[in-house]
Amino acid sequence: FFTAEMNQVALKRLRLEQDLRAAVETRQFELHYQPQLDSSDGRIVGVEALVRWRHPRDGLISPAEFIPVAEETGLILQLGEWVLDEACRQLRAWQDDGIRNVTMAVNLSAHQLHAPILLEQVATTLETHGLTGADLELEITESVAMHDPDASIRQLKALRDLGVRLSIDDFGTGYSSLSYLKRMPIDIIKIDKSFVREITSDPTDAAMVRAILQMASAFGMETVAEGVETPEQLVALRSLGIPAAQGYLLGRPGAR
Repeated sequence: FFTAEMNQVALKRLRLEQDLRAAVETRQFELHYQPQLDSSDGRIVGVEALVRWRHPRDGLISPAEFIPVAEETGLILQLGEWVLDEACRQLRAWQDDGIRNVTMAVNLSAHQLHAPILLEQVATTLETHGLTGADLELEITESVAMHDPDASIRQLKALRDLGVRLSIDDFGTGYSSLSYLKRMPIDIIKIDKSFVREITSDPTDAAMVRAILQMASAFGMETVAEGVETPEQLVALRSLGIPAAQGYLLGRPGAR
């Protein structure tokens, strides 16, 4: 069956793809940075680079709207290359201004993680901007990690050999196998905001966060809590021993 609404949706999707291709060519994107704080003393220990599309006609477009299209069309590879370079350029600028001991976190899609050129891109970008591998943190989600997990593990190990820090984002929402997680060279587990949201009112969520912390500790991994929005949540996370956190309470994503 066909409806006029279906035609409108198809046209909107086609227009978005066309605009996105033009945006990649003309660099209509910008990075916003969300700070990651030490939960005990409030010191900034890192920032996460979040891409935004500033459309010349429609203004800021949500990543939730354009990232899936970029992944479906393969444009994510060009966009991801720009994000990596721009994030590293900004970190170098901050370091030149005297800001030290802050890592830059950049998200990787499945297409990027399994692209043969990724290692060369990362190595070249670090060299271009005078950074070390330890300055950069690459984030992947559970679903990305479990897409061809054996290939993911090989690529992650190669990235680790560059000295890059690696993290699993939105942990607890995917379908990862602990046997694979144990084999992955992951430095940081980022606890999904869905567990943080009701940590002060739902004992189950508190128990889940505690279990993730204990598991990460057993694997020699660090933990970061995402989506911290209230002082009560931060106090609860501190009481559980979570060392670092990020969220709107601690800092909203913003341009440099």
